[in-house]
Amino acid sequence: MELIIGRQAEQALLNRLLRTPRPELIAVYGRRRVGKTYLVRTLFRKEMVFEMSGIHDAALSDQLKNFSTALGKAIASPAPLASPDGWMQAFTYLDQYLLDPLGQGGAAVLFFDEFPWIHTPRSNFLQAFDHWWNSSATKRPNLKVVICGSAASWMIDKIINNRGGLHNRVTQKIRLLPFTLGETRAYLKHLGAVLDAYQLLQLYMAVGGIPYYLQTVQPGESAAQIIDRLCFSKDGVLRKEFENLYQSLFVNAQQHEKVVRALAKKGKGLTRDEILTACGFTSGGTTSKLLRELEESGFITPYVAFGKSANESIYKLSDEYTMFYLKFIEGAKAAGTGSWLRRGQTPAYKSWCGFAFEAVCLKHIRQVKKALGIEGVFTEESGWRYQPPKGNAEKGTQIDLVVDRQDHCMNICEMKFSEDAFVIDKTYAGDLDHKLNTFRRITRTRKTLFLTLLTTYGVQSNMHATGRVTAEVTMDALFL
Repeated sequence: MELIIGRQAEQALLNRLLRTPRPELIAVYGRRRVGKTYLVRTLFRKEMVFEMSGIHDAALSDQLKNFSTALGKAIASPAPLASPDGWMQAFTYLDQYLLDPLGQGGAAVLFFDEFPWIHTPRSNFLQAFDHWWNSSATKRPNLKVVICGSAASWMIDKIINNRGGLHNRVTQKIRLLPFTLGETRAYLKHLGAVLDAYQLLQLYMAVGGIPYYLQTVQPGESAAQIIDRLCFSKDGVLRKEFENLYQSLFVNAQQHEKVVRALAKKGKGLTRDEILTACGFTSGGTTSKLLRELEESGFITPYVAFGKSANESIYKLSDEYTMFYLKFIEGAKAAGTGSWLRRGQTPAYKSWCGFAFEAVCLKHIRQVKKALGIEGVFTEESGWRYQPPKGNAEKGTQIDLVVDRQDHCMNICEMKFSEDAFVIDKTYAGDLDHKLNTFRRITRTRKTLFLTLLTTYGVQSNMHATGRVTAEVTMDALFL
């Protein structure tokens, strides 16, 4: 029997929806390769009575033929079925078939995978689906319809926020995220690959928690060997993945790539105005839509700076594979098996690890709070940076993460990746003091500030750490 690793909250939610005494329209979305199809198929394998997957860039006639093939499989037809004339007729055929499975009393699941691809230009698919759902499906309490798509922005705009007949018809939306570090470790253990926390962290920073990428990991390989094989060998599955990744999700994907390339050059992130300048865009709704599409697909994340409004958010690149590809794979002078094993210890990689580790920590705020013993305290998380006015000789500064707590305290967090216990020297100690003093002066906060370091192996005890660092979180806590 197939096993689902992780996804505990999603499994509980889908199982509850399966038992409700009403029809359900469930929209599952998330970036390419994140495991949406596997989750739905595996969890609903007993209740699935019909499944159809859209074909990318196919004509209407091919999509209709695809439908008749799926329907023929569902009814176990010994001969191919004729294709319907259009989608209205297709849903009429589907209704006729459903009389039998729905009449048996148990929940019946219909699964439309890659839903956005089915809606080809001038096909009227969405209108037909809308009509079918409102006129027929809603009358069948044991019917559960799951629609799934990688084009997250399309799913949001056309289905979840639909202003027509599907307005407010989606009964549950589920955005499937990549595996956490803990889920990644569990998945690789299931595959027979056992790596320690440091090796797992290095692998995660390069390829992220995408199940499709991780399933190729072979037992007995180190993180460097895995990265070398996946990203640099002649037939590595990630060597050219970037070329397909954005093109398969977005119309005019070149614009989306411009944004992620600009953010890849600025590990500390960019404001919306800075993105406009870096990419040569003009201000307007088109840029806002583009940023929203990248955000919903999980490639970028906006962080509201402390004391600022959402309009002043700082955007950061949050897709690990994209970060790694643009820094090390694209345009690599040396490629082929063994190339990463030679480059994995270079100063450029060690510097990049700092930004990659920060991105991973920001994705695991829940685990950080648990390690700090404040998981039950209401908090707001943000970054903060200060740029003095022009002409002012004062030194600016930036704080990676501010955890603003309801108990009148704040954790001022710094993330540091190192191969051993992190050492605070005199220069960095001065930088830390400047950060805290500037933050308190500019924000005028009266809350207690706890300087918190998130590191791989902890902070080495010395005269600069003692009395200055009040809390520590190591990488082991990120796997909880």
